[in-house]
Order: sequence, then C-alpha cells, then structure tokens
Amino acid sequence: MLVSKYCDHLPLYRQSRIFARDGVDLDRSALAGWVGKATALLEPLAEAIRCHVLEGQALFADDAPVKLLAPGTGKTATGRVWTYERDERPWKGEAPPAAWYRFSADRKAAHPKAHLEGFAGWMHSDGYAGLGALARAGPVREVACLAHVRRKFFDVHAAHGSAIAAEALERIAALYAIEKEVRGQPPENHASIRRARAEPRLDELERWLQSQLPRISAKIPLAAVIRHALTRLKRLRPYIEHGFLEIDNNPAERAMRPIALGRKNYLFMGSASGGSAAAIAYTLIETARLNDVDPQAWLDHIPDYKINRIDELLPWNTAPVADREADD
Repeated sequence: MLVSKYCDHLPLYRQSRIFARDGVDLDRSALAGWVGKATALLEPLAEAIRCHVLEGQALFADDAPVKLLAPGTGKTATGRVWTYERDERPWKGEAPPAAWYRFSADRKAAHPKAHLEGFAGWMHSDGYAGLGALARAGPVREVACLAHVRRKFFDVHAAHGSAIAAEALERIAALYAIEKEVRGQPPENHASIRRARAEPRLDELERWLQSQLPRISAKIPLAAVIRHALTRLKRLRPYIEHGFLEIDNNPAERAMRPIALGRKNYLFMGSASGGSAAAIAYTLIETARLNDVDPQAWLDHIPDYKINRIDELLPWNTAPVADREADD
C-alpha cells in the first residue's frame, strides 16, 4: 500500500477501488489509518536515515509546495515537503546515498533551521532566502546551483530569443562539459582540474555578464536574470576548491520528482499528520531507490528485525530478499 501510493503515485481511493474489484472491501479511511500506523512504526528507520544524511560533509537541499486540506474551510492551504540528500557517488565516496524528507505547514525559514540542527557542512541549494539565511547564520555553508542559473537564461532565450542569453547558455555548457569529464574521479582530481580549467571560465563568465548589464535596459527580464546570476555565481565558487562539492543541486531536484508526480494524483494532503507520514514513506522509498533496492521487497521483511537492529535494516546493509533466501 505504501509503495503503491508513494512510489507508484496511486492514491488511496484508487487502491480502494482496485481492492473492491477483487471483492475486498477496504474503505479509503481504513487505508489512511494503515498509512499512519505503518509510517509511525517505520519512523525509527527514517530517523536512522536522517542521521546518516546529516553525518555527511555536504548535502543537497530543496523544497516543493503541496496542497494541505484546511479543515472547516472547504479550501486548501500550501504546505511544503523538504528534502535533504547525501550523494557521494559522483566522486566515488564510500557512503551510500540517502534522501531524508520532512513536511511543514508553511515555508518559514525556521523549518530548515530545525531540520539541519547539528549539521556542520556544505549545503547545495537553489537560492531560497530561508536556506541562504541559515547558511549565513551558522555552521552550514552554502553552495549555489548553476542549473538554477542556467534555467533562468533558458527561459529568457525561449521567450525572447535573446542572443545574450544564448551565449550565456554556451558558456555555462562549457563548465558542465568539464564536470562530465571529472565525474567518477577522486575529490582531489575534481579540485585540481576545476582550478585549472573551470575557474578561468567562471571568472570570464562573471566579467562578461557584468559587461552586458550597461548595454541593456534595467527593466527587462534579462537584466534581472543577469543580476541574479552574478549573485549566485559568487556563491558557487566553493565547488572549485572542494572536490566533494557539485556544480548544481540536481540530486535534490530529482528527489523532488516523486512529490511532483504524487501531487498530480492525490491533489492534496488531508492533514499535517498525513504530510508527516508521507515524508517518512518518501524517505524510505527514495533511499531504497537510490541504492537500487526494490522498496517493496525491502519493506516486506522488516518484521524479521528487532528495533535494536535498525542499522542492519538500512537498505545498503540489506541483501535483496532472493539473495537472503539463497544464502539460507
């Protein structure tokens, strides 16, 4: 049921109808109750994943809006689902990838501040002011996202055919080409190649963007995009010196795709507790997916483990069910 809803994006009312076709009467409210009880039992496992994510020296952070039913009003409010992902695969780190999700009823900066309490490392983000304020106020240090900058130039070029935007895209593509070459190499190789080849291109991109601003009207969309880019490029620079950092925040954006697909189907979350249950389910299912583990096969044998064996049950420590049976 959890995998059907949070991995395959099948709302509970549709699952109820499927069961009904097979002659099984399972009301949607009963299924909703099971979701709450199951995720409550699974919360210690999600907590273990949280600890693993926050132990890393860098993470990827993002959030997405979701509709939240406002009882008694007949309307919906806008809540948020946040994700924090640890992924060291681009530089062959030994730590397994993992994604941790949280739900909040609004987008106040207090939420990521609470989520990342105790984390002291680098945070890739797309420029949300709440995350930026967190980085400026404490041990968390921010790395900007070049993909987010690129997307704004792409939108301007698509809408207006801007030659300046087109050239900006070409210059950004050259930086990505370098990243494609170094992917999979150790962090020290990333850093040395970036210093030699990417840093001069990044310097030139900044100088070129600054030279374009006086040539265009300050009121057109392109000017706003250039100003935004100049601000974010300054915060991108740590990736040059630190080979374990990435040029963008794409891992977190990919982790948000299940949220985007899910909200097209179930439209809204029924309550804050439902949002919290969803965050636990997404944490388990997305982390399993990142480790190439079948989430349903993994979750199905959880009853074989005791609560004091949580670490053994993390997806990267758990052999696929077929292999476990073969070993037995």
